[in-house]
Amino acid sequence: MQSPFTTFPPGTIRQLRPSDLPRFRDHLLRLDSESRRDRFNGMADDNYVASYAERCFAQGTTVIGYVEGDKVLGAAELHERPELPEPTGEIAFSVERKLQHMGIGRRLFERLIGNARGLGYTKLRVTTHPHNEAMKALARRFDAMLSFEEGETVGVIDLDPPVAGRRGFFMSPAERMFT
Repeated sequence: MQSPFTTFPPGTIRQLRPSDLPRFRDHLLRLDSESRRDRFNGMADDNYVASYAERCFAQGTTVIGYVEGDKVLGAAELHERPELPEPTGEIAFSVERKLQHMGIGRRLFERLIGNARGLGYTKLRVTTHPHNEAMKALARRFDAMLSFEEGETVGVIDLDPPVAGRRGFFMSPAERMFT
């Protein structure tokens, strides 16, 4: 695992445009088998992954990417859950193996929370398999309440309204200690 004091990789984090669909799809297809299993909570073949990427853009999913040059190497997704009583988004993350444990997931999470607030969501849900320790740790970092439901780990994050004086839209629990 990388030290938390290393330099952040040279790419940028930005919202992906519809024209980024091929780069997003290629990122998901490049995920190694363990990362793909973590992202999709089980096995997903190439046809499923390619179709999934297209559905994300066709259904209006917010996709934030970590981009280096012309490649998406990490992504955070925000899917609306209109069937739930409160404005809720389902979130998902993927970072290619060579860039894991470098802070990209945390930065994607922070950006996605800002977007979720801007869209008026009051809750975020994350679902992962019980052995995805990296995702569970990342969710806990953002105050997710984790539970075990029907063979999966489910996290719920209550989005507090932004507070005047905070940097950006979201301050992580670690940052709160210094304010």
